[in-house]
Amino acid sequence: MHVYTILFFAGLGIGALGTLIGAGGGWMIVPLLLFGYHFSPQEAVGTSLAVVFLNALSGSVAYMVQGRVLYRMGLAFAIATIPGALGGALLVQYLDSRWFSTFFGVFLLLIAAFLHRGRQLPFFVRPRGTHVSSESLQALRSPYMRLGIVISFLVGAISSLFGIGGGIIHVPFLIVILGIPVHAATATSHFVLAITSLTGTLAFLRHGQVRLPVAGSMGLGVLLGAQLGALLSMRLPSEPIRRTLAVALAVFACWLILRTAL
Repeated sequence: MHVYTILFFAGLGIGALGTLIGAGGGWMIVPLLLFGYHFSPQEAVGTSLAVVFLNALSGSVAYMVQGRVLYRMGLAFAIATIPGALGGALLVQYLDSRWFSTFFGVFLLLIAAFLHRGRQLPFFVRPRGTHVSSESLQALRSPYMRLGIVISFLVGAISSLFGIGGGIIHVPFLIVILGIPVHAATATSHFVLAITSLTGTLAFLRHGQVRLPVAGSMGLGVLLGAQLGALLSMRLPSEPIRRTLAVALAVFACWLILRTAL
């Protein structure tokens, strides 16, 4: 079977599974390119970011048409991710395969913990009785907005360092800390991610580290797979799948860390 056909079907599966469990798929693309196709860490991250951008752009357009994006907050957070995304793209240039695999393995362990626990991450716990007014959410000088800007900077750095989307951090923050409805949080996170991943993609393109045919093949598969995952989510229970995937991911992450340590 032609390599691009395989990549298309891989993207189809990643898009469906990522949407079904609500964790995106960027963290599955990088290991596939690293170990399945022997990309360098930089090429794997750059190509993954291009796929993430296509997916985020598609979702953002749909959410914008539906009027679900909080633009003032989204733009503030997106601008904050840009220097982080550029910094992450610069940092990964200095990591060889051994160090990248170690750091990526540790990151995958954190993703596994997230998948096992669910959307509410342990470090995003909103104090009881706390109410955030709409005025506080709209004010750029509010402590909530400042915290969001700091987190967005870190999301941008992590996104370009590991080639993933930032929704896995942004969405719980918007829902749990800021109390934003799920539909608006998801839409705004997609809007931010489109800008973040585009920034990272352009940074890696500058170094010739994005395989555009690969990104196009996988991107098309991810876009269609996301629609399939949305349909399956109404028919299949996502909880057992999410927990099983968390265990498998934790085992893979431990293997990756031990493999580079020995």
